[in-house]
Amino acid sequence: MTALYQKQNISLYNSLSGKKEAFQPLLEGNVGMYVCGPTVYSNVHLGNVRTFMSFDMIFRYLKHLGYKVRYVRNITDAGHLTDDADEGEDKIAKKARLEQIEPMEVVQQYTIDFHNILQKFN
Repeated sequence: MTALYQKQNISLYNSLSGKKEAFQPLLEGNVGMYVCGPTVYSNVHLGNVRTFMSFDMIFRYLKHLGYKVRYVRNITDAGHLTDDADEGEDKIAKKARLEQIEPMEVVQQYTIDFHNILQKFN
């Protein structure tokens, strides 16, 4: 059976091992990507978008090579605290309190903004 994708020698940096390693998909011809998305409590900025653009380029390159890619990116709508420690107020709850709206209104507003910004960058 002939592979539908072009085999390439791709190396990626493994932050766990601290080394560049040869890319080897778990299932031949298929790639799964899980990318942590934004915490939607404010507008995204170029620093945020850089991460998503980088992973989009990886996704597009793998598709170009012919891999079947499942790309999942989450939207975080709770659980990120204003302090770096395990203390403080939830960022979305704080934004809702300051704007005097419901937390899910904050989530909806900034999720829509996130998708609109990404759409502008294609």
